[in-house]
Amino acid sequence: MHARLLAGLVAGLLALAAIPALAGQTLDAVRQNGVVRCGVPTAVAGMARPDSRGRWVGLHADICRAVAAAALGDAEKVRFVPVTAQSRFTALQSGEVDLLVYVTALTLARDATMGLSQVAPYFYTGQGFLVRRSLNVGHASELDGATVCSTQGSIVERNLADFAQRARIRLTTIAYDTQANVVAAFIAGRCDAISNDMISLSANRLSAPDPDAFILLPELISKEPQGALVRNGDAEWAVLVRWSIFALIQAEEFGLTRENVVATRASTADPEIRRFLGLSENVGAGLGLRDDWAFQIVRQVGDYGTLYETHAGARGLGLERGLNRLWNQGGLMMSWLWQ
Repeated sequence: MHARLLAGLVAGLLALAAIPALAGQTLDAVRQNGVVRCGVPTAVAGMARPDSRGRWVGLHADICRAVAAAALGDAEKVRFVPVTAQSRFTALQSGEVDLLVYVTALTLARDATMGLSQVAPYFYTGQGFLVRRSLNVGHASELDGATVCSTQGSIVERNLADFAQRARIRLTTIAYDTQANVVAAFIAGRCDAISNDMISLSANRLSAPDPDAFILLPELISKEPQGALVRNGDAEWAVLVRWSIFALIQAEEFGLTRENVVATRASTADPEIRRFLGLSENVGAGLGLRDDWAFQIVRQVGDYGTLYETHAGARGLGLERGLNRLWNQGGLMMSWLWQ
């Protein structure tokens, strides 16, 4: 009798484990709306901005598309909502957007006190300085007495104060409400330098009327892992967004690209790749998704390495890959296990 009871209990637990997870309220709303509403910067080259045809391009834009490919099966079902450094968190907290893919550092305060969840890092960078070449400085420690324009209410101001104290130099910070106004003030000569993450500074330099008039200083004054954010209270949506980012990273590790994933799916015998592409197991069951959701991300959007080189690397901002290499190539990019 005890053996039969134990067998029945085990069978019941296995049956429960096989039940797909509920989709969650955000995914339900996304499906009802027919789009993923994605909060992005107003215009940051290499990350998110409309091209000449009005199509949003950049690494942030493609991460939004990866989430749409997973959630809706169509990477183009995204409504891009431009937000500022001041409005980005409110837009997410209020439900105006479903996720935030912005140039946003992952910090303790943002994780613990804002009602938001930081789901996964997708870019490792740091805060630096863009200065006028005519200033004749080659290192951040030579900025004593300089004026620095920065975005009001951002972590940039705190990092500047911390750096000035450590380096024992004096910096005067001039704050503006938007990054666009920061850059405009800098180009107009109202300050000697601007400080931000290296993504933004590289984009600012390239978009300047005379990029050669400005130089990036080599030092980083802070580390800055950047990642996507969602609202607290919907764990299922947070998991979906996290694993959509992981799918891009894992695709690169497997050598899967937009160009080869269809042929690979038809021919591969590799058990890990078959699992990833949904051929041998329903890896989407726990997310409330179809079994081919990761395949759709790669087929419609691509892999992390290609996106990096296109938008941030040699074909984009010109940033070295550095810490954004895969874990097995000396970097920090690593997906969790597809098991």
